[in-house]
Amino acid sequence: SKPRTAPAVEAFFSVTMSTLATELEELKAEIQKLRVENSRLREKAGEPEEKDENEMVVDPITVQGNIDYDKLITKFGTSEIDEKLVKRFEKLTGRKAHAWLRRGLFYSHREFDFILDLYEKKKPFYLYTGRGPSSASLHMGHLIPFMFTQYLQEVFNVPLVIQLTDDEKFFWKDKSLSEYHRLAFENAKDIIAVGFDVTKTFIFTDLDYIKYLYPNVCKIQKCVTGNTINGIFGFGLEAHCGKFSYPAIQAAPSFSNCFPHIFGSRVDVPCLIPCAIDQDPYFRMTRDVAPRLGYLKPALIHSKFFPALQGATSKMSSSNQNSAIFLTDTPKQIKDKVNKYAFSGGGETLEEHKKNGGNPEIDVRSSN
Repeated sequence: SKPRTAPAVEAFFSVTMSTLATELEELKAEIQKLRVENSRLREKAGEPEEKDENEMVVDPITVQGNIDYDKLITKFGTSEIDEKLVKRFEKLTGRKAHAWLRRGLFYSHREFDFILDLYEKKKPFYLYTGRGPSSASLHMGHLIPFMFTQYLQEVFNVPLVIQLTDDEKFFWKDKSLSEYHRLAFENAKDIIAVGFDVTKTFIFTDLDYIKYLYPNVCKIQKCVTGNTINGIFGFGLEAHCGKFSYPAIQAAPSFSNCFPHIFGSRVDVPCLIPCAIDQDPYFRMTRDVAPRLGYLKPALIHSKFFPALQGATSKMSSSNQNSAIFLTDTPKQIKDKVNKYAFSGGGETLEEHKKNGGNPEIDVRSSN
């Protein structure tokens, strides 16, 4: 018969394996912290990461390459939205989690658990999201954060502020400032149609509302060096100063005293920002600055990108009219775009497609 292992030996190995597993998890966490810190030091030194066309690049200015969302969590130092967090959301709110939350379209966060703590304690917070008006109409990808934010507002029953960054688009694009201001109002029509609570929603353009943002903009700008901005966004010294100054304008609505008609002079009302993952660098900067100003850090919940028609690893963009389905497109325009530009996981010929079938894991086209 086989010799029996002494109970003491079994206990020893059990404890040893448990200890090793714990140490391994701690080591992984430490490696992630070092990666995040390395990225932060590069930013402060004004050393943006090199942008190789063949590699993944995700920042507020550029999205390219095959997107690895797990790597973005590591790179940005965010937290994954796990099943435990989703279950807690459902338990506290008494509502079924949105399908996009259950299925991982919104997959990453910064202190969403803190927001749930506030909700549980019946303490105030607000929602903040936005849009850069680069075209006369939103496309389907733009709807993702707005539709999800509308759901969160309904569930939490809290105020919402929506920033339309007409100034930002003027800094980065080629139209006139007045044209981007006009486009902001056109975009507001699409946003209103999502169905927000009109009694708890404030939509503003930067050009119109800057008077109330500017005190905090100044405070933020004084805390952030040019090296840090260059490290985060990679503008280079040849960029005009508008690009260096703008991030503070997007950061400012994270602080409640920017909205005296809603919160008065209170600085103790935090916000939750639903946005695509590429916007995180703005608010990583904001979270670094907040404690120095005596403010609370904003919390974030990040979505993945809505794919372009050309493939699931790409991002729908207003810059490429053929990559996107716009809300103003006619049924014929939509049909033509899908038939002409949409990526298909089928065969290159009808015969090959009939023989092997399609690949629904990557197919953007409808099977109908």
